[in-house]
Amino acid sequence: MRAARTTRTHWLRSPLAALVAALLGAWLVLCAYLYWQQRALIYFPQYTRVDPALTDFALERDGITLRGWVINADAGDPILYFGGNAERVEITRRAFATLFPRRTVYFMAYRGYGASEGEPQADALVADALALYDHVRARHPGQPIAAIGRSLGSGVASQLAAQRPLERLALVTPFDDLATPAADQFPMVPVRWLLREHFNSARALRDFRRPTLIVQAGRDQVIPAHSTEALITALPSRPRHVHIAQADHNDIDAHDRYAQALREFFE
Repeated sequence: MRAARTTRTHWLRSPLAALVAALLGAWLVLCAYLYWQQRALIYFPQYTRVDPALTDFALERDGITLRGWVINADAGDPILYFGGNAERVEITRRAFATLFPRRTVYFMAYRGYGASEGEPQADALVADALALYDHVRARHPGQPIAAIGRSLGSGVASQLAAQRPLERLALVTPFDDLATPAADQFPMVPVRWLLREHFNSARALRDFRRPTLIVQAGRDQVIPAHSTEALITALPSRPRHVHIAQADHNDIDAHDRYAQALREFFE
């Protein structure tokens, strides 16, 4: 008995045990960091701030003001655009004005982004998207409403599609669940247990049967191909799928095929 106790004591004092303890401690610190700092790793509003005077409309919600832009305000058949996690959505207006000359398009900055107040958080972003939809429906009674979501915005748009009727839905560089790309980036961490900012698009769209477009970047280093493919598999009907082989996650809108895909889908 004394020999076993001596062996155990010797192991606990060995360099290998110290190394294992250090690695375990570092792993626990990493898990804690990712849990508490995950919103700072997901949302990048600091790159998008603008003067409120430069926006086109404001929407009051829960004591904060959300602001955004609109093109072709009187055209009708509105489209709601939801951008990526560091995207200045107002920059997209010029391209969309050319793409959709006969449709109204709304670009609302997420809370904490652009000139919108508040702090970004998954449930709040989805609730804000619902509020924008209701606001647009009141301004365009009886007209069909469509949505486009890019990257993070694909998660917001998918949640919207599960809770409001959309005429059609376009998803650019989308994922099945935000946990999938996050787990690929941190394979040694139990991301699915730690993640609070879930945008489970596959589950949200499981009953969505309206026309759907998926635009995928062949060189996407942010959203893995298997995540987009899992989303496509989860949809109840086959979407229109456009794969732009030479595009990466951030430059997909610079490729002619991107504009062509959106134009054809919405025409």
